[in-house]
Amino acid sequence: MDNEQPHQEHVKCVVVGDTAVGKTRLICARACNARLTLNQLLTTHIPTVWAIDQYRIYKEVLERSCEVVDGVNVSLRLWDTFGDHDKDRRFAYGRSDVVLLCFSIANPMSLRNCKVIWYPEIRRFCPSTPIVLVGCKNDLRYMYRDEQFLSLCRDRSPFFRPLRESDILSPEQGRSIAKEIGAPYYETSVLTHFGVNEVFENVIRAALLSRRQQRFWMTNLKHVQRPLLQVPFCPPEPRPPQVIVPPPQFEDDMLSLLHSQMYTDVIFLTGKVGFAAHKSVLSAVCNSLYKLFTIDITAEGTLGGRSASDSSVVSSSDSSIGNFNTDTEQLLTESPHSVITCASFCLSRSHHNANQNNVSETRHGSVRRRSSCQIHPESHTHGTNIQTGIRRILDHRAYQCISIERCEGLDHRGRVTSSIQTIVTLANVITPSAMQNCLRFLYTGGLDQKMCINMTELLEAAELMDIPELQTFDRELCSPVQLIIGTGQHAQKDFSADLHQKFAQKVRNRMREVCLHQGLFSDVYFQLEDGLCCAHKPILMARCDVMAAMFRGDFRESSAKVVHFPGVTKCCFQQLLVYLYTDEIDDSVIPSNCLELLELANRLCLPRLVGLVEQKVIHDLIKFSNAGKDTTEHALRLLEPCQMHNADQLADWCLYHIAVNYNDICRKTPKLLRNLHPENQAYLNRNRWPPVWYLKEYDYYERCVRERQWQEKPPKVFKRHRNNSTSGCLCFTGRNRNNDSKRAYRTV
Repeated sequence: MDNEQPHQEHVKCVVVGDTAVGKTRLICARACNARLTLNQLLTTHIPTVWAIDQYRIYKEVLERSCEVVDGVNVSLRLWDTFGDHDKDRRFAYGRSDVVLLCFSIANPMSLRNCKVIWYPEIRRFCPSTPIVLVGCKNDLRYMYRDEQFLSLCRDRSPFFRPLRESDILSPEQGRSIAKEIGAPYYETSVLTHFGVNEVFENVIRAALLSRRQQRFWMTNLKHVQRPLLQVPFCPPEPRPPQVIVPPPQFEDDMLSLLHSQMYTDVIFLTGKVGFAAHKSVLSAVCNSLYKLFTIDITAEGTLGGRSASDSSVVSSSDSSIGNFNTDTEQLLTESPHSVITCASFCLSRSHHNANQNNVSETRHGSVRRRSSCQIHPESHTHGTNIQTGIRRILDHRAYQCISIERCEGLDHRGRVTSSIQTIVTLANVITPSAMQNCLRFLYTGGLDQKMCINMTELLEAAELMDIPELQTFDRELCSPVQLIIGTGQHAQKDFSADLHQKFAQKVRNRMREVCLHQGLFSDVYFQLEDGLCCAHKPILMARCDVMAAMFRGDFRESSAKVVHFPGVTKCCFQQLLVYLYTDEIDDSVIPSNCLELLELANRLCLPRLVGLVEQKVIHDLIKFSNAGKDTTEHALRLLEPCQMHNADQLADWCLYHIAVNYNDICRKTPKLLRNLHPENQAYLNRNRWPPVWYLKEYDYYERCVRERQWQEKPPKVFKRHRNNSTSGCLCFTGRNRNNDSKRAYRTV
């Protein structure tokens, strides 16, 4: 009998359980190797029974039913049943080798029915058949709070009721019922395919062990093991929250600055048409305009450089304008700039379109602007120290002369006001349309796609004004055959993204150098906690709505030369200016000093700055963590201040980081966790990873493994072998005693 060949064992497994607990899905996952997505699993449940005829119809199903378990060839036949309690299943129970009793992890009633309804029914028809208890839908233990899962459920049914935490069964509850009915306990998930093959392998072992007890003479079953222990399922590590930064608005803000003409200080004349602009922006973008605006008009010579304090006189009004206190005058006297632009800061409103707002006309020999934001009341214009009427002829191909004039305009209330402007007369070859497109390119780095552009005139103007980026841009756009680009053809042309990106980066670097580091043409000072910081009102108003409301409204800051910003340090304010001028985050922003900038950005309502700071801080923390540095203290320190200052994305990332490293933090710094707000502590207890139930389950698994190893392989007991001598002392027993007597005999 020992030499007989092992034959194939047929095992009939009957699957029972309540309806909609996942019986058919589990059978299909094993018999058909079905891999289902979350969307497929959430389809409306239709009560079905997996037909036993599948083994006869489909060859691949029959092939997958054959398996080798512990050296035994087995053919597993699965019998699916209805979940209705009133159905007659005696035909399915007939000649069954094992019964697979299923319940849902997210349905406590299905587990209760396993003990109350299904177990008595199984023992009624199968008194001695082994039972295996299986908890299906194991993935719902951690997915019931997932947003993707909840959104799919809501899309499927408007009457969907989200799962509550009390609906989720713990492994201890399932194991206690399994112990009461005397069955091994396993868990499965069709979505993650966890435990599917493992469950049916142990089902086969349970059936073969029962068969070996009945047929003890069968030698091919002597190596079959008991159903193995299942390693607990560890939920996947939660994904880090995605940081979403609002889209950039820098080009749109600069275009609105050009059209609105807020606090303009230079006018370009092309014939009888004038275009108002800002020296600070143009000086940073174009080198030739930088040399033009920094030239000393009263001195003779070519276009040369001049100090920032001298150049601010050309673009400034009288320093005595406005009513200021003694402290403000003292701050201005001690400032590095001798003269600061200050005005009543009343914003003008124009009911014309963007092109009309950007045009000025010359009438009766004087320049009259249609709108202006740099407005000085007429009562304060007398006694100014700035000399007007200064004119200088320039030896340049594009710029004929430059002068300082007092221009009149209308404010938003319709009152006639005046302001000091620098007038630059252009050559006749530069047409108004070409100049308008040049200014648009210098402000935004692009051209108007809705306008019909004469590329020949634009290319000639760019060459005369020495704008090499615009020349390269024009050559990329125009073709040698057709130089006039219409609206429809222009939409078909693809702008060179590389050129645009290089020009934008150059503009940012120049804005940082000219406007921030040099402070050229600055017109306002900010009194901070540790010093003064100069800035430019037009750029601040275009980039920040709070700044625009502060300078254009009837506030004290609108007419002050020095604006007080309490509670803000100079370093933090310079980081803010870097963003406003360049639309980038400064490299000096690090996790240890980002809270002050987040607070200031929240105060000024700058969501993009908040997003950029969050993105950089999270990137730095991840970089530190990958380098092996401990970042938990940073996360604990940033969590609650970020929640206070509406930095929700950084706060969510801190919660995620603390939850993932919760066990290590509890061992190292438990006091920091206890100091958190109770709501944050409750959130961390719910979302900690690995969860508490997994840690308990894994400890129980290790304990059961040690107990089973002790039962299967008991340790050897080493006994001390004593001599049969009657002497109680080991020194005089056995071989030692004989050796001693021999030595004594030899010595004698």
